[in-house]
Amino acid sequence: MCIVLNAKDICVTGRKMTDKIYYWHTGYIGHLKERKLKDQMAKDPTEVIRKAVMRMLPRNKLRDDRDRKLRIFAEGEHPFHDRPLEPFVMPPRQVREMRPRARRAMIRAQKKDQDREAKKAEGEAAKNGKAAVAA
Repeated sequence: MCIVLNAKDICVTGRKMTDKIYYWHTGYIGHLKERKLKDQMAKDPTEVIRKAVMRMLPRNKLRDDRDRKLRIFAEGEHPFHDRPLEPFVMPPRQVREMRPRARRAMIRAQKKDQDREAKKAEGEAAKNGKAAVAA
C-alpha cells in the first residue's frame, strides 16, 4: 500500500498552476468541461496526485488494483497509525553534463580549433625560419 500525505502542499514548476488544464466530457453534446490546476487544488488536491499517478500506469487489468492500494490524504492525518510508515527519500539524481551527440560535436569543434591554431603556429614558424635564412 502506498500512502501519500499532505497532498495540498505539492509544488509544480513553471506556470503549470495556471496553464495546466484537466479536461473531461459529461457525455452530453458540447459538454467538454475543463478546470485549471489551481482550481482543482482548491476543490480536491488528492485528485491531482491520483490523476498524475493513474495516467502514468499502463491501462491494463492490474490498474484498478494498483489504484485501490494508493491512499492519498490532503492533510498529515491518516487512519493508518497502527502501521509503521517509512518516508520515501528521493535518490540523488545523476544529471548528464550534455547529450552525447552535442558533447561529440563540441569535442570536434575544439579539436578543429586546436588544429587551426597548430597550423597557424607552424605557418608562422616557417615564415620566421625563411626570414632568418634570407637575412
